[in-house]
Amino acid sequence: MTKGILLDIEGTTTPISFVHDVLFPYARAHAPEYLDDEARRSLKDEYDSDVARGLAPPAWASGALEYVYWLMDQDRKSTALKTLQGRVWKEGFRRGELRGEVFPDVPVALERWKKAGIDVRIYSSGSILAQQLLFSTTRYGDLTRYLNGYFDTTTGAKSDPASYAAISKEFPLFPFEILFVSDVTRELHAATEAGLSALLSVRPGNAAQPEHSFSSITSLLEVLPESS
Repeated sequence: MTKGILLDIEGTTTPISFVHDVLFPYARAHAPEYLDDEARRSLKDEYDSDVARGLAPPAWASGALEYVYWLMDQDRKSTALKTLQGRVWKEGFRRGELRGEVFPDVPVALERWKKAGIDVRIYSSGSILAQQLLFSTTRYGDLTRYLNGYFDTTTGAKSDPASYAAISKEFPLFPFEILFVSDVTRELHAATEAGLSALLSVRPGNAAQPEHSFSSITSLLEVLPESS
C-alpha cells in the first residue's frame, strides 16, 4: 500500500517548457550578478573535479562565468550551478518577475493526498530553495502546505539508487510504501533498485524514453484515484 509519494518536478508537476523557456534563460541572464566569492569557490571546486575526471570544460580564465554557461549548456546537474540558479530565481520571485507553474491536476492531487494522509515530498535536481519558490508562488496559491520535504543533488544523483535509499530513510515508512513519479526511466530504475515503486509521468513536451516496463500516467489524478 502506498503511504508516501516522492515527486520529480520537470515533466511531472511542471511543464518542461516552463523550466527551459522561463527559468533557465532568466538564470542565464542574471547569473553574472550573483557570482560572489562563495559561488566562485564552489564552482572552482567542481571545475577542478571535472578536470581531474577528464571532462575537459573550458578554461577557467579570469572568472567563473564561462564555466557557468558551459554547465548550463551541458544541462549538468551541478550542485554549485543549482545553488547559483536558486539565488537568482529567489530574487526573480521576490520581484514578481517569476511565478511557479504546475499542471492543473497538481493542486487537486496534492489536496487529495493530504486528506488521505499520504506523505508527499519532492526530489529534483533544482535546489531545495528553487523547489520551495516554485511551489509557493503558483496561480493556485502556496502549495508547500501539502509537501513534507524536499531533496536535491546534495542528497545524490537522481540516477543513483543510493540517493533513493537515503531519501527513503527520511520517510517514516518502508521503501516499498513509497511511490516515485518521474518522466525519466533511468531515475525510475534507480528508485526501484532501492525498493521504491515507480510510475512514469507522460506529459506534453516530455522526451521519449527507452523501452521499459513501467506503468505510465498522464495526470497525477491517476495516482491513488478518489475511488481507491
